[in-house]
Amino acid sequence: MKLFKNKKFYLSLLLSLFIFMAGISTWNLDILIRFYNSYQNGALTMEKVRLDLASFNVGRKSSVVPIDEKTSALDGMAQVYVPEGNFLMGKGETRKNADSPLHIVLLDAFWMDKYEVSNAMYLKCIQAGKCTELVSDNINYQNWIYRNHPVTYVTWGQANAYCQWAGRRLPTEAQWEKAARGTDGRPYPWGGEAPNARLANFSASMIHELVSIYRYPLGASPYGALNMSGNAREWVADWYGEDYYLTTPYANPTGPETGTEHSLRSGSYNEDKNEIVVTARYRHEPQSAGLSRGFRCAEGDK
Repeated sequence: MKLFKNKKFYLSLLLSLFIFMAGISTWNLDILIRFYNSYQNGALTMEKVRLDLASFNVGRKSSVVPIDEKTSALDGMAQVYVPEGNFLMGKGETRKNADSPLHIVLLDAFWMDKYEVSNAMYLKCIQAGKCTELVSDNINYQNWIYRNHPVTYVTWGQANAYCQWAGRRLPTEAQWEKAARGTDGRPYPWGGEAPNARLANFSASMIHELVSIYRYPLGASPYGALNMSGNAREWVADWYGEDYYLTTPYANPTGPETGTEHSLRSGSYNEDKNEIVVTARYRHEPQSAGLSRGFRCAEGDK
């Protein structure tokens, strides 16, 4: 049901939103712009407002406590610790996941970025002369309002260059998946519960665009990483290999030696609940810069 045909009601709602977001409204102007644009298009509903606000998890706190945490000196990224050990990688049901059969992988300990790399962080790399400008399709990455949104429209090469500048590297597929699901084979970072508007930015959240990297704390992975399901797809280091899981080494796999496409993980705000499981694999040519393609970095523990 469409709402806000009554302008007084609309203005009252906006005032309520400002009060609700007291102390943080200045830092989250994107949500007000989104509501305004939806209102202008006749698409603003109470359900849409409720689902968008749910992502802040106001009044609820994540039970996940990172094993250890540190902050990168160059870009200010918080990093969470992922310990050495085995984990279950892939998905048992192979009918729709022939490229993701379940298998056991051993990984050395490493650090994973707690958040997706943001627009503001990427700008630091450009200013340092180590990253290149993004394609013109990205109209928001230099806009202060969207500084905390994940940087997108990045090619694999740009993502790789950023991680090198920051003293880290793109995670392998195996590192990404362990950081997202831990060791118990869960389908989502938070566990087995079906995705909802408090846990992830995906199609049913009705936001239909990127949101801040700091949203959805209740959707944290077992190690404390956020937005590893939904929001932006994330480049990883590996070349994509459809049958690689059938021959992958047991310890620290790094993907095929060559290829034509690189793997991505996470799914995005456009995908449904079945497409943002942590086992979902995506692939694109390395030079392809898409509207929902972002990344995060990893770092060895040695």
